[in-house]
Amino acid sequence: MKTIEFRLPQEYDKSFIVFQEIGQFFPCPWHYHPEYELVLVLKSTGRRMVGDHIGYFDAGDLVFMGPSLPHVWVNDPEFFKGEAGYQANAIVVQFVDSFLGKTFMEIPEMEAFRSFLMRSNRGMVIKGDTREKIADTMTRMLTMNGLQRLSALLSIFDLLAQTTDYELLASPGYVQNTHLKSSDHLRKINQYIMQNFQEEISLPEIASVANMALTTFCCFFKEHYRVSFVEYLNTVRIGYACKLISEKDLNIVEAAGESGFNNLANFNRQFKKIKNMTPSEYRKTLNLV
Repeated sequence: MKTIEFRLPQEYDKSFIVFQEIGQFFPCPWHYHPEYELVLVLKSTGRRMVGDHIGYFDAGDLVFMGPSLPHVWVNDPEFFKGEAGYQANAIVVQFVDSFLGKTFMEIPEMEAFRSFLMRSNRGMVIKGDTREKIADTMTRMLTMNGLQRLSALLSIFDLLAQTTDYELLASPGYVQNTHLKSSDHLRKINQYIMQNFQEEISLPEIASVANMALTTFCCFFKEHYRVSFVEYLNTVRIGYACKLISEKDLNIVEAAGESGFNNLANFNRQFKKIKNMTPSEYRKTLNLV
C-alpha cells in the first residue's frame, strides 16, 4: 500500500490550519505529513488506520497524531454508495513545531505540552472529559478568526498537556523511534530493544543492559510498561511486521523473519493475539484502504 505525502491548503494569513472536511465520504488516501494533527469526526462511521493500528470511528471520535505517521479514515460502504442519508463531516487542526516561532515550544510554559508531543509519534485517541472539551473548542474554532482561534488552540494544548485520558495507537515497532523523556534505565532498555528486536534478546541480556538483577528487572519492566518484557518485545516485532507488510509489500513469511520471529507458527499466534486478526486478514484490510 503506497503511502503518499498529503498537504492541506493553508491560508496565507494563518499560522496553522483549521479545516472542515464535508462530503459523501472522506477522500484522503493512506498518507502522512509533517504537521501534528487533530482529527475530530462530527458525523460518519468507518475504520481508521493509524500506523499499524486498525480501529473504528463514529461521531465524536478524536485522534491526535505526530508528524510523518501514516494514517487514513475509511468510511463504511454506505457512504461510498451514497446510501448513508447524511454527509461525512470532520474537523482537522494541523500545526508544526515552529508555527509561533522556532523557540516557542522551548519556553518553560510549554514543558508539559512538549512531553505530550513526544508521545504522539504513535498517535492517540483522546477520551473522556478531555475529548468533550476539545471537541467543543474545535467546533467553535470554525467561526473564529485571528487571536480568538490562536487562543482556542493554546487552550487545547493546555488540555492535552494535563490529560492522561488517551490510548496510544500504533505500536512502538511500527514507529521505530521514540523520544520519550524517561529515566536512564528506561532510555537504555528502550534503545536496546529498538536496535536489536530483530535478533534474539534473552532476559539476562536485557537485564544486564539495565544493570539490574533478573528478578529486579522483571518487576521494574512490568511496573513501567504494564506488560512483561516478552509481551512488549512481541508487540514491537508485530508492529514492525505490519510496517513491512503495508509499506514494503513483503509476504508474511518474509515479514515474520525480518521482524525477529524464527518460527512462523509463533508469529501467526502472536499476531492474532496482538492485532485480533491473522496476518492474512491484516493484508486484506490494507487492500480496502
